[in-house]
Amino acid sequence: MVTPISDIVIPPSRRYRGDVTAPIDPTSTSAWAELLAHRDSFDPDLRGWFAADPERVQRLSRTVGDLHVDLSKNLVTDEILRSLVALAEQTGVAERYAAMLRGEHINTTEDRAVLHTALRRPAGAIPPLEVDGQDVDHDVHEVLDALSAFADRVRDGGWRGVTGKKVTHVVNIGIGGSDLGPVMIYEALRPYADAGIRALFVSNIDPTDLAQKTADLDPETTLFIVASKTFTTLETLTNARLARDWLWAGLEASGAIAATDAARTDAVAHHFVAVSTALDKVAAFGIDPQNAFGFWDWVGGRYSVDSAIGLSLAITLGPGVFRELLAGFHEVDEHVRTTPLAENVPVLMGVLNVWYVNFLGAQTHAVLPYAQQLSRFAAYLQQLTMESNGKSVRWDGSPVTTDTGEVFWGEPGTNGQHAFYQLIHQGTRLIPADFIAFVNPAYPLTDDGRDVHGLFLANFLAQTKALAFGKTAEEVEAEGTTGPLVAARTFAGNRPTTSIFAPALTPRVLGQLVALYEHITFTQGVIWGINSFDQWGVELGKQLALQIAPAIEGDAAALGAQDASTRSLLEYYAAHRTP
Repeated sequence: MVTPISDIVIPPSRRYRGDVTAPIDPTSTSAWAELLAHRDSFDPDLRGWFAADPERVQRLSRTVGDLHVDLSKNLVTDEILRSLVALAEQTGVAERYAAMLRGEHINTTEDRAVLHTALRRPAGAIPPLEVDGQDVDHDVHEVLDALSAFADRVRDGGWRGVTGKKVTHVVNIGIGGSDLGPVMIYEALRPYADAGIRALFVSNIDPTDLAQKTADLDPETTLFIVASKTFTTLETLTNARLARDWLWAGLEASGAIAATDAARTDAVAHHFVAVSTALDKVAAFGIDPQNAFGFWDWVGGRYSVDSAIGLSLAITLGPGVFRELLAGFHEVDEHVRTTPLAENVPVLMGVLNVWYVNFLGAQTHAVLPYAQQLSRFAAYLQQLTMESNGKSVRWDGSPVTTDTGEVFWGEPGTNGQHAFYQLIHQGTRLIPADFIAFVNPAYPLTDDGRDVHGLFLANFLAQTKALAFGKTAEEVEAEGTTGPLVAARTFAGNRPTTSIFAPALTPRVLGQLVALYEHITFTQGVIWGINSFDQWGVELGKQLALQIAPAIEGDAAALGAQDASTRSLLEYYAAHRTP
């Protein structure tokens, strides 16, 4: 019997702290050798496999939470899948997941625990989770309860602006994980926004972003959330100061407040709250520390949407919806924790990605939701997957022994069908694709008596069928086409897809979907031996920007310190900048 992750006991010698033993080199495992042999003799034939094996779909379909996941159109045989699961076993995926759940410091370069899964543990979970001397469950639910209480105050009008008006718009100011997650979930769950409060999101330091988002807002009814763990993020704090100036200017111009320091301080206290743990900096900005909601260094930005970073969601959608979202996350966490690797849906999807990247040469991965509500899902996954697994060194600092990561991209169907599907169908590149759809729409509409959502889903089903089975030259000719057009209208097929279906896009289902991809990303990172929870590649550009900024402002010494290309571009900027 295969041991589920929850039953794994980690010996002290393998526990993750600042210094760890080297990761297992996947290329040294027997499973890797088996997969190389599979690849060398591989001749994919989805048409033939389906014709010869009527049980293929049933055998390769899985359920996790409310998600029905059909893996049958992937380019794998049972033998290949067994070898891929063996690779996960031999590289310690289960062991490392167990270490993460127990609070071991698997973020080795920062010597931190990785506990985003703790953000969605229900109150009273057994056994309680204590990490580094802290009662994690208590801390998480203390913040969640405070967040919920504040959200209710805003929603029912208990919290009001400086002139006594109810909040009608919430503007979340953050970047990266403090923006992408909340934006994606807000757009996905907007049908649940029932309090008459609209959310907007400002992330880009380009002043256009803030200017356009606030153009039609009333300062008297706008609440700003400044989301920055350290309260030092350049883009976020710049935008926060610009928003504060906008608030003051608007309130003073309308006569709502006097142009005095005391009035301005009072206005900020009524119109700004923070998601941060740097309470001294929050207070210096003018925000009452009592209105700051914290989170912890064991929450990475791209894993933080289910922390206090979700405050804008709790306000606009309601605390109950937010908790349902968390419950969906937790269902998938429990599936991963209690399910043997061979039946573990995120693990299976993760090892399939490894198969495509490391053995079949895929470089990108398309995510194609047949749901307009998931218009920002691909953008969210780009940070989750590419910031996590875009690494060239392993968690002990040694070079990787394989290719790592994929470029994730995508758009909602059917828009994508009229844009880039041509490349997936008939191009020369292998592009695995995940198709996501929901049986019941948020807005059921009919056109001339026809169910529009049914027509939409017909496209979802048709695309995976066409990609898998293609169209032979004989089939083209049977339709009356001859000559050179036959080749142009022939489809090779054998283009791999995974289909993910759910009854409806509810908060719980969305939580399940996000957690699914979190654990897919985790599985791949462990197999490659990399630390999926740091992002040092983000830091260098930030440091250089601070060095270049004085040159933009006219500092001759800073200009002279730049390389020739950067200096030339700065000179072009100076020559063309309108005073």
